[in-house]
Amino acid sequence: MLHLTLRQLQVFEAVARHLSFSKAARELHLSQPAVSMQVKLLEESVGLPLFEQLGKKIFMTEAGREMFHYSKSIAELLQEAEAVFTQMKGLDKGELRIAVASTANYFATQLLAHFCQAHPEIVVHLDVANRAELLDYLERNSLDLAVMGQPPEGHDLVAESFMENPLVVIASPNHALNGQMQIPVARLASETMIVREPGSGTRSASERFFLQHKITPRIGLVMNTNEAIKQAVQAGMGLAVVSLHTVALELQTQRLITLDVLDFPIRRHWFVVHRQDKRLSTAALAFKQFLLAQGGVL
Repeated sequence: MLHLTLRQLQVFEAVARHLSFSKAARELHLSQPAVSMQVKLLEESVGLPLFEQLGKKIFMTEAGREMFHYSKSIAELLQEAEAVFTQMKGLDKGELRIAVASTANYFATQLLAHFCQAHPEIVVHLDVANRAELLDYLERNSLDLAVMGQPPEGHDLVAESFMENPLVVIASPNHALNGQMQIPVARLASETMIVREPGSGTRSASERFFLQHKITPRIGLVMNTNEAIKQAVQAGMGLAVVSLHTVALELQTQRLITLDVLDFPIRRHWFVVHRQDKRLSTAALAFKQFLLAQGGVL
C-alpha cells in the first residue's frame, strides 16, 4: 500500500511540469532541498525512481510518467470536491479560472467588470491566449471556462453561443477604396492582406470565406496580435479582416475605416466553452449564466 501525502504529490507535480527542481521550488515558495526531500520520500513510498538525470537535465522515468498522470487526476478530483462542497454551502464565493481568445479580450474585461461587481467574493484568474493555447488548456483541464470562436468538432466540448462576432475589412483612411460602395469581393484579390498566424480563428474564418468566393488573397504580412495588425493597416501596409470588436476605438477616432465589401461582415459568434465532463463550480456556473444572459447586450 502506498503511503504518500498530498504535499508530496503537489511537489512532484510541479517538478514534473517544469522538469526542474529549482523552478518547482520557486513556484511553491520552498527551498530546493525541501523539494528534493519530498520527491525522495515519494520515490521511497513507490519503490521506484520517478526522475533520472542526464547531464544537467532531468527527465521522468516510466514510473514518473505514470505518477504524473495520477497526480493530475487526484488534483482535479480535489478541485471538484472543493467546488461541490462550496456549492452545498450555498456560498457566493470561490475562484474562477477562465481564458479568452486574444480578440475577445477587447470586450471580456468589460463583461468581467460587471460580473465582479455582482459577485465581489469570487476571485477571477484570467488568461489571454490564442486559439491553439485555449484548446490545449481545455484538453489539460487547467481552466473552468474558455471564451472563443466556434471550437472544432471531436474534442468533447460543450460550446454555447452568447454574442455575435462580425468580421469586417479594415483599411487606412487614406486607402483608395475609402468611400466606395458595394466593393466586389474579387477586388480584394489585388490588395495586400495582413493576417493573423495560422490556426487563428479569425484567419481560418476569412480563409474559408475567400475559398468560397474562389479568391486567393495576396498575403503581405503575418502577425500574431491584433494590435500589430491595426498598426500595420493604419500605416497603409495593407488591408485586414478583423473582428469588429477589436477596432471600436480606432473607428471612433477615425484612425481606421471599414470598407463596404459585398458579403461582409462575415457573421460569426463568440462561445463560452468547457469540457463535456467538467463539473462546473458555483462560480463557473454563475459566470456562464451571466455570459448567456448579458453577452448580447454589449
